Amino acid sequence: MMSTEKQDAIEVHELEMEGAKRSLSVGAQATLQAVYECPDCPEPVRQALSSWVSWQERVEITVERAIRSPTQAPQWIAALLALGAHVTFLEDKFGESKLSDYLSRVASKRGKLGAIRLPLGVPGRVWGEAHVGRTPADAPIVAAIAVVDLKNGDVYRARLGMTGVWREAARLVKAAEGLIGGQLTEERIQPVIEALEDEIRPKGDFLGSEMYRRAMAAVLARRAFDNCVKGDHEQ
Repeated sequence: MMSTEKQDAIEVHELEMEGAKRSLSVGAQATLQAVYECPDCPEPVRQALSSWVSWQERVEITVERAIRSPTQAPQWIAALLALGAHVTFLEDKFGESKLSDYLSRVASKRGKLGAIRLPLGVPGRVWGEAHVGRTPADAPIVAAIAVVDLKNGDVYRARLGMTGVWREAARLVKAAEGLIGGQLTEERIQPVIEALEDEIRPKGDFLGSEMYRRAMAAVLARRAFDNCVKGDHEQ
């Protein structure tokens, strides 16, 4: 069980996670500003916080609040999902859970959040992001963040987090798993994009119609994966 004195602590642990030898533990009562300022904060997380969450919001919103109300920082949630974040609980009986599983338990008891945990320095990890908004300064209408882990040139883990294309604020695209087991190429990305179009369920509003969001989802997912192919961002 996590001590109440450490619920706002941000610590690096020598604890294996997804092939990495270290992981970052972020207490549920830490503010998003504290996460942003952490020198070990993964770049996709830092970028999501700096680009789409204001300083005032970062100093006021805790990790727990942002996770329990994902609409407050959806791109940050998408980044956590794509990076394979786990959540731990104050009650031992709940153990540890993937963040994606935790967020899906809308109607069931989920336990009191203790911390989120992220892998640091995963070998062969690359990532890419793409988004669209009304203007460059506006929050994204639709956004995509891809995280791909490579070994000997082949994909052995792939996740794609997206916002603006489901009822939920942010969610993982299951179709991204289709990249596993081969090289990250345009020929292998195309079937994933086609499957994504069948998987998403966008709802139109004043920012963008259902058709617009669906079209942008395909474009942005491809751009995010293309950035992974280019190796522009390595963790």
